[in-house]
Amino acid sequence: MRGSGLFERIRQEIGRRRRMSPRLLIFSSVITVLGFSAVCGSIMLEMRRNAQELARQTQENLASTISADINRTVELYDLSLRSAVNSLALPQLSQVDDTIRRLILFDHAATAQHFGAIQVFDAQGNLAIDSASRTPDKINRAAEPYFTVQRDQPDHGLYISGPMQHRGAYSIVLSRRVSGPDGQFLGIVAGSIRFSYFQELFSRLRLAPHDVIAVIVSDGSLIMRTPFSPELLGSNVMANIGMSNILSQRRGWFSGHGKLDKISRIYVWADSTRPLVVLVGKSWDDVFKMWREEAIRIGAILLGLAIIVAGFTVFFIREIDRRAAAERRLEELATTDALTGLTNRRKFDVTIDREWRRALRSQTPIALMIIDADHFKAFNDSYGHQAGDQVLVGIALCIGDSVQRAGDCAARFGGEEFAVLLPGMNATAALEMAETIRQKVELWSDGQAGVTVSVGVASMMPGPAQHWSVLFEAADKALYAAKDLGRNRSVVAANRSDLTLVA
Repeated sequence: MRGSGLFERIRQEIGRRRRMSPRLLIFSSVITVLGFSAVCGSIMLEMRRNAQELARQTQENLASTISADINRTVELYDLSLRSAVNSLALPQLSQVDDTIRRLILFDHAATAQHFGAIQVFDAQGNLAIDSASRTPDKINRAAEPYFTVQRDQPDHGLYISGPMQHRGAYSIVLSRRVSGPDGQFLGIVAGSIRFSYFQELFSRLRLAPHDVIAVIVSDGSLIMRTPFSPELLGSNVMANIGMSNILSQRRGWFSGHGKLDKISRIYVWADSTRPLVVLVGKSWDDVFKMWREEAIRIGAILLGLAIIVAGFTVFFIREIDRRAAAERRLEELATTDALTGLTNRRKFDVTIDREWRRALRSQTPIALMIIDADHFKAFNDSYGHQAGDQVLVGIALCIGDSVQRAGDCAARFGGEEFAVLLPGMNATAALEMAETIRQKVELWSDGQAGVTVSVGVASMMPGPAQHWSVLFEAADKALYAAKDLGRNRSVVAANRSDLTLVA
């Protein structure tokens, strides 16, 4: 008997774990998908940072290359201007004729397709010497910034103008001051670099449609841009791009929007110490294009994986539920009497063991009725087994109609014997229920050749050293007492030695 209680506890534990398994499966599936998502998410974030860093390095290298080319050209042309300034300081220069003087001044002048002629202007801004002509034109540049800056700022050094029309072509003008021995202003030496130089330089680059390259003077003036936008040339872009930030750091980057197209870009500069600063911009859409495609591909794979996991989870949950339902059905079949639908003896033993221990813990009474059909063998011999089965079913219906509480357990022990377990019920209440069942069977059996039942009732408070078999033995003795007293009656066992009280 005790072994059956242990078996029931093990079975309940297994059943509890099986009931948890669908939730555990769902939890495991969710954790798996979230784990994969977290790993893929961290990888994608790292790939995004790498894409940004790669774009920054690439743009910085491009800016560095372009800046080196442009500023090397500017320095080369500036050497020609310096040579002319140094030659003008020679006292013997005024004593030679014009041809020799031009040879001295412009002997080291750089010549290239995109370089303009070098010109010397006197202190009043009049053109005095022109490397491209023996007879200089009568022009005055006293109002031009490249003249006034050199006149008003003795220590300015090389001046680079904004884009302007110079000698019939868009150019930038470079100028240097010519000073006397005592520092007085004697004029300037000026030359130009045509825009065709920048256009040819940029044409050799393979740029994306939204890439931008800008060449900026240190005061923030835009002198060249690709794609070419004439309306922006000469404008001050200091407020737009934060020129103060560029001048405060030799190299760096920032994120901003284009002034015309409003496209968000990463802007990179490589060397802000040069006379001309090169700023390279690349669209963020282009920077993250490959990353975005890879993210979509990985996201699609992850979504497919999640769908597959969800599909398998649903399938296994349904399979678990189906098996659980089948197991419950098998359990019902294993613990239910096939003829009467009442609990069978095996289930009853487990139930009474559990309720006995519960009554012992709570110190409440527990009652038991054993019911037996009177003269059932004779009835079976007279009317046949089929009629006998109908009688047993009728008795079971009368018992089930009377036992209504959730904790009560009605069982068929086998043959014509039944048992009813009544937790928490004293002897008086149990006897009343026994009489109710007996009277229902008697009333029903009027049409069944007068079949009746005898009932043995016992109720007791479990003791620490007692087993529930004591209760069973008392109820069984009360049943035999009912039989001895003439059947069709209920007898309650007042105590273990006195079993003769008849209701």
